[in-house]
Amino acid sequence: MSDQLVFPKDFLWGVTTAAYQYEGAADEDGKGPSIWDTFTHLPGTVHHGDNGDIACDHYHRLDSDVELMAELGIGACRFSIAWPRVQPDGSSAVNQAGLDHYRRLVDALRARGIEPVVTLYHWDLPQGLQDVGGWTNRDTAKRFEDYARIVADALGDRVERWVTVNEPYVAAFVGYASGQHAPGLRDLGAAVTAAHHLLLGHGMAARAIAETAGSSAQIGIALNLVPVTPASKSDEDAAAARRLDVHLNRWFLDSVLLGRYPEMLLGEYVHLVGDDFLRAGDLEIIRADLDFLGVNYYTRRTVAVSADSKVAPPTRRSSYSSWLGVDERPRDDVPRTSTGWAIEPDGLTEILLRVREDYGDIPLYITENGAAFFDYADPTGAVRDPERIEYLSSHLVAAHAAISKGVDLRGYFLWSLLDNFEWADGYSQRFGIVFVDYRTQQRIPKASAFWYRGVIAANAVDGPQSAAGASATGQSAHQPD
Repeated sequence: MSDQLVFPKDFLWGVTTAAYQYEGAADEDGKGPSIWDTFTHLPGTVHHGDNGDIACDHYHRLDSDVELMAELGIGACRFSIAWPRVQPDGSSAVNQAGLDHYRRLVDALRARGIEPVVTLYHWDLPQGLQDVGGWTNRDTAKRFEDYARIVADALGDRVERWVTVNEPYVAAFVGYASGQHAPGLRDLGAAVTAAHHLLLGHGMAARAIAETAGSSAQIGIALNLVPVTPASKSDEDAAAARRLDVHLNRWFLDSVLLGRYPEMLLGEYVHLVGDDFLRAGDLEIIRADLDFLGVNYYTRRTVAVSADSKVAPPTRRSSYSSWLGVDERPRDDVPRTSTGWAIEPDGLTEILLRVREDYGDIPLYITENGAAFFDYADPTGAVRDPERIEYLSSHLVAAHAAISKGVDLRGYFLWSLLDNFEWADGYSQRFGIVFVDYRTQQRIPKASAFWYRGVIAANAVDGPQSAAGASATGQSAHQPD
C-alpha cells in the first residue's frame, strides 16, 4: 500500500517471554524455589489463588513452542532465565540440569533462525537469598554478578544480546513497597534500598558478561518508562507530574545512563534510609558501558496535585501519593485494555524521543509492548482479536514516527508470544498473540499472530489510515485462507 511504513533494514522483530510466567516445572530437575513460588502460595496474594507451578508448561514444550515461533516468522525471542533453576538457593553450586535446559532452548532457537536474547533477572529471586534480605541486602548484588558470570560462561558463545534486569522499578516498588508482587513487603525504605541494589547488580552483571562473553556481547537493561502528563495547565499539576517523572523514569535513566541520581531523590531517600545505601563508586558501577537500552512501554500516567496539596517527607509506610503529592486522573476519552490501562500510542513516540533528547543517541529496542483483552476461542476454534491488532498497529506506527525523527530504534519485542501467568492477575489477563487453553495446554494462534507474521515478512506496518480502515471493517490482515 502507498501508506505502508517501512522499518530500517535488519530491524529485529521478536517476542518476549519470562521464566516464571511460562515454564512451570516449579520443582523439577533440581530447581529451587523463587520468591514467586513462595508468594503465590500465600493466601490472598494472587487472583483466584493462581500460581506458576504449571503456567504454560513451556519447560516440557520447548521444541513445539520454538517451532510455533518459526511458523510465525519470529526473528528473535527474548526469554528470561530462572535464577533458582541455575543456582537453587542463589549462591550454591551450579545445577547443570538447569543450565542444560537453557542451552537446549538457545540451540533450538538458533536452529530455526531465531535469535536468542537472554534476560538474566525477571523477578524470580531465589528464596534462599530472600531469606537473608533479598534485594535489601547489598550482598545480593554480588551474588547476581556471580550468577551472571555462570550464565555468560555457559551461553556466551551462542548468545549475542543480553538484558541484565527487567524493570527494576517494578521489582523494587511493587515488590517491596506496595506488596502486590513478591516478596510482598510494604516498606518504602526497603524498596528504596532494593532499587539501589538492583541497579548495582545490573552494573556488576554487565561487567561480568563483558568480561566472560567477550567483545561480541551486546549488553543492556530493560526499563519500564512511563510518560507522565499533568492533568491541567496549572503550575501545581505540572510540579506533581515532574515529581512522579523523577520517581518513575529519571531515577533509573539518570543512574544507568549518566551515573547519577536526581537530587530530589537523594534528599528524600537519605532522610528515609540514611546515606549508607549509596557508597563511593556505586554510581560508576551502575553506569555500565551499555550497548543498548530496552524500553518497555504500555501506557502513560496523567496526574494532578493531590487533594491536600501537601508534599510530606516520606516515611517507611508512605504511599506514593502522600509524599509525592500526586493523584491519578485517568482520562475518559481514550479506550482501555482489559487491565484498565489507557491506550495512548503517542506516549511511545514521546518516551523514545525523550530518551534521545535527554540522554543521546544510544541504540534502543522496544523490549516489551502489548495489551490484554477478553479473548476467547469461538465455536469454530478461531480466536479473533481485532482490538489487539489495532493496539499493536498503532504502537508500531508510533515507533516508526520516532524513527522518522532520528531515534536509533533497532527492534521491537512484543509482549507476549503466549497467554501466560500474569503475576498478581494470575491467568485472568491474556496478553498473548497465541491463545493458551490452560487445561489442555493447546496453543491456538490468534488473528494477531497472523497479522504480526505479515508485519515481519514485510518489515512494515500499514499507516494510520489503512490500519483504521481494516479495524473498522473487522478485517485481520495477513490471516491465512
